[in-house]
Amino acid sequence: QVQLVESGGGLVQAGGSLRLSCAASGRTFSSYAMGWFRRTPGKEREFVSTINWSGDKTRYADSVKGRFTISRDNSKNTVYLQMNTLKPEDTAVYYCAAHRTYSNYPVGPFEFWGQGTQVTVSS
Repeated sequence: QVQLVESGGGLVQAGGSLRLSCAASGRTFSSYAMGWFRRTPGKEREFVSTINWSGDKTRYADSVKGRFTISRDNSKNTVYLQMNTLKPEDTAVYYCAAHRTYSNYPVGPFEFWGQGTQVTVSS
């Protein structure tokens, strides 16, 4: 079992930045690929980014490419999402997720999910 706790969400003006963190429990964090997803009311959950177990392979949705950066620190059991040049359309609840795989570009299914953190970008 892996428990995930997101933090770092909040209210920011368009053009601003936020860094989300996701702390994972357990001693096998480095066995998991990690992902960030987001959901806005009335829409399905949307893929944002993934990172492989070692942190050297990443993938991004086209909508965030060049603005968001995913990273991880396996010594701290934490994955991050640095979000720059935020836009109002980035407003959503952001979730981190874990998938036990050594695949460089995991597509899931992600077995474990956090509770989410709200990001609101004002225009």
